[in-house]
Parts: sequence; structure tokens; C-alpha cells
Amino acid sequence: MRTRALSAVVAGVFAVSIALSGCSQNNVIAPVTMDAGDLQGETVELIVGQVLNINTGDLPVDSYSGEVADPAVAEFVPGHTDDTATFNPGVTALSVGSTEVVLSNSDGGIQDVTFTVEVTEKK
Repeated sequence: MRTRALSAVVAGVFAVSIALSGCSQNNVIAPVTMDAGDLQGETVELIVGQVLNINTGDLPVDSYSGEVADPAVAEFVPGHTDDTATFNPGVTALSVGSTEVVLSNSDGGIQDVTFTVEVTEKK
């Protein structure tokens, strides 16, 4: 009797662990990371919910601002530094579509960077 009960518990734990591992793999969308200097004229493909992480190199992360032509499709997220970490600026994909993004930098002499974000549905 103890063997059947133990087998049932082991089978239950196994089933739950399989179910949870399947869930975690489907919900995580890795960010796309690109250097700001490599974005000019590019088309970046994102999935709804995915983030474009923009590496600013030697320039301060909070020196960039962004303008998204269609804010229903994507949103610019400014970079910032807090007490414990530095966060790059980025673009978050909100809904299916395509939009132009223009990055500007508050440091003088840096040209605007214009690129396209194409957002597709999760599969």
C-alpha cells in the first residue's frame, strides 16, 4: 500500500514539474540587443511583449530620447541609472504592426538614428 501511495506522489510531482517547465519556456521572450550605432536604417523584428535593448556604448544611457511614430505598436523606454544598476534605453513591442522610431541624443553633434520596428504576434 505504501508503495502505491509513494508512486502516486512521485507521478504527481513529475506531472507538475513537466507542466511548470512547459509554462516557463513559453512565457519568456528574450530581449533583442543592438548597439545604437548599428540601428540606422535597420528593420528590427520583435514579438508582442519583446523588448529591444539599445546599447549606448560610451554615451550615458539617459542621454537618449526616442520618438515612436505609432505608439499603439511600440513604446520608447528611456534609459536610467539607479543606486544599484544601469538600464539601457529600449523599445517595447506592444501590438502587431510596423512603426518608425527616431532616437535622439542630448549630447551635441550626434546624428538622429532612424529605424523601423516590425512587431508580430506570439506563436
